[in-house]
Formats: sequence, C-alpha cells, structure tokens
Amino acid sequence: MNRQYTPFDSFLMQADTALRAVFGSPKVTERPNPAENVEDCELDDKQKKLVTGLMRINHAGEVCAQALYQGQAMTARDPEIRAKLERAAQEENDHLAWCEGRLKELGARTSVFDPFWYVGSLGLGVAAGLAGDKWSLGFLAETENQVTKHLEGHLERLPEADKKSTAIVKQMAIDEKGHEQLAIREGGADLPKPIKEMMKATSKVMTNTVYHI
Repeated sequence: MNRQYTPFDSFLMQADTALRAVFGSPKVTERPNPAENVEDCELDDKQKKLVTGLMRINHAGEVCAQALYQGQAMTARDPEIRAKLERAAQEENDHLAWCEGRLKELGARTSVFDPFWYVGSLGLGVAAGLAGDKWSLGFLAETENQVTKHLEGHLERLPEADKKSTAIVKQMAIDEKGHEQLAIREGGADLPKPIKEMMKATSKVMTNTVYHI
C-alpha cells in the first residue's frame, strides 16, 4: 500500500534532504566510491592547494545540483519525470559524498557558502519546474552540459599522480553527461542563448569564490 504523505511530512523530507546535502551524510545509492581502491599519493603544497580548490568547487557544484533537482522534482508535472529526477538526485548525492570524502582525506573543508548556493539553486529549480517540464528539463540539460565541461577542464588540471581525485571526477563527468542526455531524451527544450550566457556568468562567480573559501 502506498503511503499518503501530508504537506508537513513532505516539508520534513525536503528539509532533511537540504540538511544532508549542505552539512553532510547525504543518502547515497548502491554504487561504490570510484576512488575506494585507488592508491593515494603525496602532493606538494602547490598541488594540494590546486586539488583542494578544484574538489571544493566540485562539491559546491553538487550541492547546487542537489538543490536544483529537488526543486524540479517538487514542481514536475509528469510523475515519471519526477521519479527520474529523484534517481538522478541520488546519483548527485554520491558525488557529494565522494567529494566530501576526498576533501577530508586532504585535510580540507567544504565551502562555507554551501547553504547560500543551496538556497539559490533550490529557487532556480522550483522556478524552472513551474515554467513547465520541457523548460525544466532544458534548464537541467544545459546545467549538466556546463558542469561536464567544468569537470573535463578539472581533469586536465589535476596532477597526474593524483589518481584518487581523477577517478572521482571521471565518474562524475560520466554521470553528468548521462543526466544531460536523459533530460534531452525526455523532451528538454533548448534554452535561449541569453539564459545560457547568464548561467555561465553565474557559474564563474561561484567557482572563483569557492576555490578559495
């Protein structure tokens, strides 16, 4: 028998998702960490600063993605699309856990601005969902396209010896590309160029800030 949730139940579940995404312990899938059995390496100070900066950006990006998916799932019209968004959000939780774990291994922390990024992205997700499923999916596809390009750039910048971070980022890039293709297959609309450019500008502000803080 399917349980019927009250509005208060739904609020508590959404709040739990938000707290887990921002402050740790997100609900992950059955997939193992791709860096679990990869040997770690010694990094000099310059390399460590670079890796921690990039992994902090990746973690903050996943906080944004989790909020975006949450907002879109909340406002999706089609139950099947909602279910697929929720599964994709679980996979983004994997990314959150992997990035946070790697940062801890490096003796680094996540961004202090994570709550701010979460709230802003949740609002965007809700707004995109209210615009209709095709626009919501189009926004998601463009977001994942830009994220994939960021991750590919990070793979080029990561030290060759850092196999653990590389393994994580590679799997993240594969997943993000898959989410982009999912959104396109489900009928995502191609966004107007000004919106794409605005998204790029916003992303640049976020990445430049999070790299250091």
